Amino acid sequence: MSSLNLGLIGNCNVAALIDREATIVWYCLPRIDGDPVFHQLLGAASARADDGAFQITVDGHTGSDQAYVENTAILRTVLHGEGGSVEIFDFAPRYESRGRAYRPQALIRQIRPLAGSPRIRISIRPGFDYGSQKPAMTYGSNHIRYVGPNFTMRLTTDAPLDYILNSTSFNLHEPVSLVLGPDETLTDSVHTFARSEYEQTERYWRGWSHRLAIPFEWQDAVIRAAITLKLCTYEPTGAIVAAMTTSIPEAPDTQRNWDYRYCWIRDAYFVVRALNSLSAVRTMENYFRWLMNVVATADGGHIQPVYGVGLERTLSERIVTSLPGYRGMGPVRAGNQAYEHFQHDSYGNVVLGAAQAFLDRRLLSRPGVVDFALLERAGLQAVRLFDKPDAGMWELRFSAKIHTTSSLMCWAACDRLARIAEQLGLRDRYEFWQTHADDIKAVILKRAWSPQRQAFVESFEGKMLDAGVLLMAEVGFINPRDPRFVSTLDVVEKTLGRGPYMMRYEAPDDFGPPDTAFNICAFWRVTALARSGRKEEAREIFNALLASRNHLGLMSEDTKPDTGEAFGNFPQTYSMVGIINAAQLLSLSWDEVI
Repeated sequence: MSSLNLGLIGNCNVAALIDREATIVWYCLPRIDGDPVFHQLLGAASARADDGAFQITVDGHTGSDQAYVENTAILRTVLHGEGGSVEIFDFAPRYESRGRAYRPQALIRQIRPLAGSPRIRISIRPGFDYGSQKPAMTYGSNHIRYVGPNFTMRLTTDAPLDYILNSTSFNLHEPVSLVLGPDETLTDSVHTFARSEYEQTERYWRGWSHRLAIPFEWQDAVIRAAITLKLCTYEPTGAIVAAMTTSIPEAPDTQRNWDYRYCWIRDAYFVVRALNSLSAVRTMENYFRWLMNVVATADGGHIQPVYGVGLERTLSERIVTSLPGYRGMGPVRAGNQAYEHFQHDSYGNVVLGAAQAFLDRRLLSRPGVVDFALLERAGLQAVRLFDKPDAGMWELRFSAKIHTTSSLMCWAACDRLARIAEQLGLRDRYEFWQTHADDIKAVILKRAWSPQRQAFVESFEGKMLDAGVLLMAEVGFINPRDPRFVSTLDVVEKTLGRGPYMMRYEAPDDFGPPDTAFNICAFWRVTALARSGRKEEAREIFNALLASRNHLGLMSEDTKPDTGEAFGNFPQTYSMVGIINAAQLLSLSWDEVI
């Protein structure tokens, strides 16, 4: 059972994580990679139980129920107490207004009595600078201001302020609303404002979900995964973060604690691809604009594997000493050293992330020859670097090899550029890129194949296995029924498989042998099985993986195979992508059942 029993709410600008008892344990400002003003997920600087959290509790608590409002990003939690029950609706306002997206830096909580005579307590204890600074507080007749060094939050409410200021229990006779947002005065009553924001936000998400082209089977899982992926986008720029958190360890007490609140070129491509498969192409259009900014500003053609959501190039990594870490398993890190890495698969992921924009006739403004010429810069780097050592897709910090997956994505860059050139009628550029794609493919097939292992291995002339080679079928490099790929899949399964789960690689890394499975690798296994003709096995494993999601259908990065416990940053876009890809591939078609 997962211990990351959290729900995600957000509006593609800010986001929060809420536990099963309706406590907001994670919320960053002024954007999703910012200062966690609610940071209880990673502990607190003091021993006070409600520090770094926004709590709503019911006296004599006896249990809780939690679920999303169907097809929305609105979370409903019911708290049961000895005297009665309450329901809480949590959301970040999101809808279209005056021809543009309305997504304020705000959260709204509505509390309603449900049964009996419940008594509740509201405790709001934010911290600034990763919990190291407590806010100065001022208040008026219906608001409290939490003043930090860089920004101020305002809580506006129709609940009695004295009870909130002193965390005093009180009888809940009628609904109350809490609006936590910028230091601005509401122009309407809190109740009227919160109700209107709820109705418009619910309408937005239901409309967005309504337009998804979903498979017949596993519809709820796919819709929840799609909404979660959308929430991981930062719409002001089009960037897509890998996860909402930092420093949830990949495995207990291993120091494998990283900050994932940034845009990895690799992860973002897979998100865009998954949402495109559901016909949610707006994310692709937004991401394309962000991506072309990356290419345009690349220094000497070099593209980093990761950037800040505002195109920040420097993501200096530091240890945060004010927080003890998830379940006390520090360190807590802010920033990510990976921005300094050379990861040559980035060039392929740039081209793959942009390719559909050139080919999809639904787009309101399709890119053309000028954009293609800009994108070719990434392809030229792929040609130059496909057989050079790098840190690889798993971001090894102290080891460089010619990684098969990096070379594979360099091939993909050339292959997709050839397809785009053909579509644009650029015959000479088509021939140029197709020739390079063919040349790189020949090298990979020769140097990445191990006769000893009877498998494609992690690096040229290497001997160790890597689940990433299963991407060969995913990106169309090799026929999934080619005997070499079939053999690779068999060997990888036997060596890296752990029941339904899958380890990333065989060799020890910078921290020793990994002891948790990487969820996306398990989904790559599922899709490889399906493509190679073993569909029933794939369905069985897929259903087992779905059972390892938390109670709201969300997944983190890693799973401990022996216990099924979730680890790693949360929710992980890679994992949610895997759900969509596998369901699309395995589901019965609508034609088969109607």
